[in-house]
Amino acid sequence: MPSTALAGIRVLDLSRILAAPLATQMLADLGAEVIKVERPGAGDDSRTYGPPFAPGTDTAAFYLSCNRNKRSVTVNHATAEGQEVIRALAARSDVVVENFRTGTLAKYGLDHERLRELNPRLVYLSVTGFGQTGPYAERPGYDGIFQAMSGMMSVSGHPEEPMKVGVSMVDILTGLYASTAVLAALRHRDVTGEGQFIDLSLLDCGLASLSHFAMNYLISGQVPARRGNGGYGGIPSQAFQCADKPLFLVAGNDKQFAALCAAADRTDLLQDPRFATTSARIAHREEILPVLEAILRTRTRDDWLTVLDAHDVPAGPFHEMPEVFADPQIRHRGMLVEVEDPVSGRLPLLANPIRFTATPVEGYAPPPALGEHTDEVLGEVAGLTGDQISGLRARGVV
Repeated sequence: MPSTALAGIRVLDLSRILAAPLATQMLADLGAEVIKVERPGAGDDSRTYGPPFAPGTDTAAFYLSCNRNKRSVTVNHATAEGQEVIRALAARSDVVVENFRTGTLAKYGLDHERLRELNPRLVYLSVTGFGQTGPYAERPGYDGIFQAMSGMMSVSGHPEEPMKVGVSMVDILTGLYASTAVLAALRHRDVTGEGQFIDLSLLDCGLASLSHFAMNYLISGQVPARRGNGGYGGIPSQAFQCADKPLFLVAGNDKQFAALCAAADRTDLLQDPRFATTSARIAHREEILPVLEAILRTRTRDDWLTVLDAHDVPAGPFHEMPEVFADPQIRHRGMLVEVEDPVSGRLPLLANPIRFTATPVEGYAPPPALGEHTDEVLGEVAGLTGDQISGLRARGVV
C-alpha cells in the first residue's frame, strides 16, 4: 500500500502565480511528485510579490504559500532546446498543468495536442482567465477582475458599495476545482488508459462558487442584496456588536433560535408570530435584527460566548491573525507547521487541512529555490547526462 495517496504520480507544473500552483501544491501534499518548471533567472512572477520575503532571501511569502513539496527546474521554453527538454519531461509524466494565456504554448509545440502524441495517457490541465473558447478567450485577467465579473463582488460588501473578498478567492477556489478535476481525470485514465484535456476558467469557477446566491436569483429573478456581514440563510446569521467587541452569531433554525432566546432570557420572542419560525424571521428580517442587536449590546463578547456555548448556539469571535494562530482549537489541529529551510532556518507553513487515516499528509518540504533541482530532475527524469546539462546551462536553456 502506498504511504501517500498519490504515490507514483508525476506532475509537470508549468504554472505561475496562484490558482494553478495551489492545485499542484495540493497534489504534492497528497504525495505526487511535482516538478515545477520556471524561467531561468526570473522564475515564477510570484517570487517577487513582496515584501514580506522569507528571512535572508528575496523569495516572497506569496510564492511560499503555494509551492511547497515541489522540485524546481529552470528551462527556457522559448528556445527549441528548452522545448525538447519540456517534451521529454512531459513524456514521462502523468499530468501537465499550465496557466498560460490561451494559445500561447501551442506556439512552442507544448500544447495538449502535441504532448499527447508523445504520451496518450497524459492528463493536461489548462487554467485560464476565460477558458479556451468564447469571445473573451484570449483576454488576460486576474482574481479581482473575476470577482467583479462573476458576480461575487455584487453580493459582497455593504449596500452602498460592492466589495472584493480580501483574499484572492477566485484563484483559491479555482485551485480546488483544478485539483479535483485532475484526480477525476486520473481515475478515468486508470480505467480507460486514456488521458484527456481539462479546460478550466477562473470566470467559470467564480460564478460556480456563488452557489445558493446564484440559485436564489435563478429561481426568484430577484437580484440578491449586499448585506455586509449578514447572511442569506436563517435569521440571525451575521455579526453583532457586543458591549465591547463583535461576535458572529448563527441561529439558523427554530431549535437554535429557541436556544438563543433562552440564553438571552427572551423566550417571549418565540410567541411573536413574526419570529416564531425560520420563514417568518426571514420575512421579518428588518424587524428582528434591531431587537437582537439591542440584546447583544447588553453584555461583553466573552460573556455572550460563554452563555451561547452553554446553550449550544453557534457563535464565534472575530480573530485577527495573531489570535487565529493562538486559538487552542487551531493549535490542537496542527494547522501551523514548521519546516527547516536551508537559507531561512525555521519556516512556518499552513498545514494541509485534509486528515486521512490510511495515507496521512505528513511530509512538508520547503518551497524550492529557483532551479534548485534542475540537475537532478533532468538527470533522473529526462535522462540527460551531466555534460548535456552543462551544455544547456552554458547556452542559457536551463
